[in-house]
Amino acid sequence: MINYKKMANWFSERWKDRGYEKGETSKFWIDLLQNVYGIENATNYIFFEKSVQLKNKSFIDASIPSTNVIIEQKSIDKDLTKKEKQSDGEYMTPYEQAKRYSDELPRSEKPKYIIVSNFKEFHIHDMEHPHSDPQIILLKNLDKEYHRLLFLVDEKHKNIQKEKEVSLKAGELVGKIYDELLKQYNDKNSPETLNNLNILCVRLVFLLYAEDSGILGKRDMFYDYLNKYRDNVNTFRNSLIELFKILNQKPEERDPYLDKELLDFPYINGGLFADDKVVIPRITKEIIEIILDKASIGFDWSDISPTIFGGVFESTLNPETRRFGGMHYTSIENIHKLINPLFLENLEKEFSEINNIKLLTTRKKRLLEFQDKIANLTFLDPACGSGNFLTETYLSLRRLENRLIRELNNQGQISIGETQDDIIKVSLKQFYGIEINDFAVVVAKTALWIAEAQMFMETMSIVNRDNDFLPLKSFTNIVEANSLRINWEDIIKAEDLNYIMGNPPFVGKKFQNREQKKDMELILGDIKGYNMLDYVSCWYHKSIKIFEKNKDIKIAFVSTNSICQGEQTSIMWEEILKKDININFAYQSFNWESEANDKAHVYCVIVGLSKKSNEKKRLYYKELEYKLVNNINAYLYSGENIFLKRRTSHIQNELEMTDGNVPIDDNQLKLELEELKELEKKEPQSLKYIKKLTGSNEFINKKERFVIWIEEYNPGEIRNMPIISDRIKKVREFRSNSSTKSTSKLADIPYRFRDTRNPKTALIIPRVSSERRKYVPIGFITSDTIALNSVLLLSNASLYHFGVLTSNAHMIWLDKIGGKLETRYRYSATVVYNNFPFPKCSESQKEKIEQTAQKILEVRDKYANSTYADLYDTSFMPEDLRKAHYENDKAVWEAYSKAYEFGNEDSCFEFLCNQYEKLTKKERLSKKK
Repeated sequence: MINYKKMANWFSERWKDRGYEKGETSKFWIDLLQNVYGIENATNYIFFEKSVQLKNKSFIDASIPSTNVIIEQKSIDKDLTKKEKQSDGEYMTPYEQAKRYSDELPRSEKPKYIIVSNFKEFHIHDMEHPHSDPQIILLKNLDKEYHRLLFLVDEKHKNIQKEKEVSLKAGELVGKIYDELLKQYNDKNSPETLNNLNILCVRLVFLLYAEDSGILGKRDMFYDYLNKYRDNVNTFRNSLIELFKILNQKPEERDPYLDKELLDFPYINGGLFADDKVVIPRITKEIIEIILDKASIGFDWSDISPTIFGGVFESTLNPETRRFGGMHYTSIENIHKLINPLFLENLEKEFSEINNIKLLTTRKKRLLEFQDKIANLTFLDPACGSGNFLTETYLSLRRLENRLIRELNNQGQISIGETQDDIIKVSLKQFYGIEINDFAVVVAKTALWIAEAQMFMETMSIVNRDNDFLPLKSFTNIVEANSLRINWEDIIKAEDLNYIMGNPPFVGKKFQNREQKKDMELILGDIKGYNMLDYVSCWYHKSIKIFEKNKDIKIAFVSTNSICQGEQTSIMWEEILKKDININFAYQSFNWESEANDKAHVYCVIVGLSKKSNEKKRLYYKELEYKLVNNINAYLYSGENIFLKRRTSHIQNELEMTDGNVPIDDNQLKLELEELKELEKKEPQSLKYIKKLTGSNEFINKKERFVIWIEEYNPGEIRNMPIISDRIKKVREFRSNSSTKSTSKLADIPYRFRDTRNPKTALIIPRVSSERRKYVPIGFITSDTIALNSVLLLSNASLYHFGVLTSNAHMIWLDKIGGKLETRYRYSATVVYNNFPFPKCSESQKEKIEQTAQKILEVRDKYANSTYADLYDTSFMPEDLRKAHYENDKAVWEAYSKAYEFGNEDSCFEFLCNQYEKLTKKERLSKKK
C-alpha cells in the first residue's frame, strides 16, 4: 500500500521554497499525483493548458477530467486572495479566474472542485458550495493532511494500486487454474502438454475478461453457458470444446441447429481459437469450481491492467518463474520512464500546441494530420516478453487518439456515416515484437487484444456509439524467435521503423548459459573483452546496426546499471559512441521494482540513443527531475566522452595498489576473539605467530579478528602446539582435496595464506562500501595487522596519499567511475585508482593536505569507541569530523588549482575527466613517438 504520509513529506521537502508558474506547474502536479497519490501514468491523467474560449482564447492551467477538477496555478510569490489584472482588463482573484473558465465549459466537463495554488498553499473550492470559503492546506502540512486531497483520484484511478491489486489477484487465479489442469494431464512435463496448457489458460483468461467487459455481448455469458453443465465433468469438458470450436467459426459457417446459447457467442477470430488440436485434459469438480465460482462469477476481470497483467500472466505460465515462486511484472511507471522521453512527451506537446490553434478549420486539419502521424508510427521491442512495453505504448497512443477524437467530436467534426475504422486509426499493426519463449508470445498477443478492447470501448463512449468490438483482427507481428539470431528486417524493414525499445534480459557474465554465451560471441565477438559484458549489451549492439539503413530511428533500453559502471563501460560504449551515435537522454541508476510478490532490488539505467544529436540532452537523476546538458557520456554524466580502461599501474606512476591477501584456508588460519583466548590459555607459546586480521567488514565495524601468520616455519616447534598443528593439517587436507590445480599446490604450504603481503605500513580501502557514506572510510595499518582480500592495500602510503584518497575529489571519481554492487560503492585498483589523476602539488600544497589529513585522524581518535560505520553514516557523522573532511576537501581542490564547488559534483567530475584526458593525451603522443 502507498505510504501517503512518508511520500507527502518527501514531496513537501522537494518543493519547499520552489515554484514558478510557467516553468514548474506540470512538474509539481505530476510529482504530486505520481509520487504521493500513486497515479503511475500521471501524464495521461492530468492535462495542462486546456483551451477555453472567453473574449480572448484562454487556458486552464491544469485539469483532471476523471475527477472533474480544474487547477489555477500561480507562482510562489503570489497572494491567492489578491485580485490581478487579466488580459481583458478585468481584475480577478485566481479563484474568480478559474470560476470564469468553469462557467464556459460544457455541463459534462464542469468541475466538482477548483483548486488554486501557489506551490506553498492549496485553496480548495467545492463547487457544490461555490460561494463558501475554501479549505486551505499548507504544503508544509501535507504529510498530516494528505487525505484532504484524495478527491484528486477517482474511484477508477484512485489507486492505480487497484489495477495492480486486481491484476495480481487475476494472476493468482490463473495460477490455481494452471495447477489444477496440469494435474490432469498424463505427461505433465512434456513440451506438448505445457503448450496445450498455456493456450488453454490464455483462452480461458480472454473469455473471463470478455464476459466481464461486455465484448461478448452480455455480462456473465461464459458463466451462464457453462454453469448448466457443472454437475457432469464430462459434459462440462465437451461443452468447453464445443465453445472453443464455435468461437472460431463465422456465423454463416455454424451449424444452425446448435444450442441457441452457443450460437449467441460472437466470432472471435485472431487465431486465438484456431488450433482445434489443443488438448483439454480431464475436468474435475475442483477445476469447475475455480473457473466458474472463483474466476468467473467471483472476480471482475474488467479492471485489470493489460500491461501489468501481461507480465503477471507470463510469469504464471513460465516454468522458470513458477519454479522459484516468483510473480513478475514491470510497473507502468517504469515503462513511462522510457517511453515518455523517447516519444510520448513530444507527441503530447505537439497535440497540445495543435489544440491551442484558434482557427477551427486549421485546428481540425492539423488534428487529422496528427492522427495520421501517430497511426503511422512503428515500434519494435526485440525482447518483448509478455509485451508490456508494446501494450503500454499502444494504450498511450490510443489514449492520445481518444483525446483527439473527443476534440473532434466536441466540434461536431465526426459524422454519423463514418465507420469505426475511419474514426480509430491507431492499430496493433504498428507494434512488432520478438520473444524467445512461446508462452510469452501468446500472452503478449492476448494483452494487446485486451488493451485494444479497452480503448475501443472508450472510443465508442466518446462518440456515443455501441459498435461491436469483435471479431479480433489477426496480427502476426509478435514473433517467436531468438532475437539475436534472426534478421529483424524479416519482421519489419529498417526504413519502415521509428522506434526500438524494451527491457532485454540482463544476465551478468557469471549467469549466462551456453546458448547465451554463443549469442554474445555472435553479436559482440569482434569487441575485445566482450565476455565481460552483461547479456543485455547484445541488444544495443544489434540495434545500432539499423542506423546504417535508417538514421532517423530512435532506440532506448532498460539495462543493468553495470554496463555504465566500472570495467564494462569502455568495452560496451566505445564501439557505439565512436560511430557518432548520441545518448540523447538517460536515467542514472535507480531501483527497478519488477517483482510483484517479492520485490527484488535490481538497479537499472535507461539509455536513449539516436544518430541525430539533440541540441540539449536530458539527464535524469531523480524520479521526475532532469537537467539539460550538452553531452551525456558513457558513465551517464554530463561531460566529454571518456573511456577508462584497466591499467596495471597508476597513470602518474603513484604508489602501486595491490589486493589484500587471499586465505584459501577453510577458516582454519583465521581466529575469532574467543578462539584466541583459548589459544592463549592452552598454548601461550603460539602467540608469537598471531597477528591481527582485518578486511572490509572488520575495518569498518572495528571487529576484532586474528590470524595464524607463520613467516619462518619451524616444524619441531609447530608440532608441540596441538591446536596450531591441527589447524594446519586441516588446511593441508582442504587444499589437497581441491579440484583446482593452483589450490592443491598450496597444500605444500598449509601454514600460510595464498598471498603473504605484510607491508610495514599501508592504507587500506574497502572494496565495497555503503552509498550512505559521503566518504568511504579508509585508514592505516601496520605490519602487526594482515589485510584480507576484501580490502585493497597502498603500501608505504603517506599522509598525503591518505588526504587525497579520502577527499571528495576521489569519492566523486569513485562514484562516477567505479562499479556498483546494487548501489554500494565498489572500488577497484585497475579502473578507479590507476586512472585517478592526482593533483600536481607544490610543497606547500602537499604540506597543507598532510595537515588536514592528520586532523581527520585526530578527530577520529576522539571517537575510538565508535565504528567507522557509525562515524561515516551521513545521518550520524559528527560535526567536527565533517568539518575536518571539508577542510581536507578544500585543500585537495586547491592543489588542483580549482575552487571547491560544494554540491556541484558534475562540475568536479568534469574537471577530473579533463585532467585525465590531458594525461592520456601525453601518453598517446609518447606512444606515437
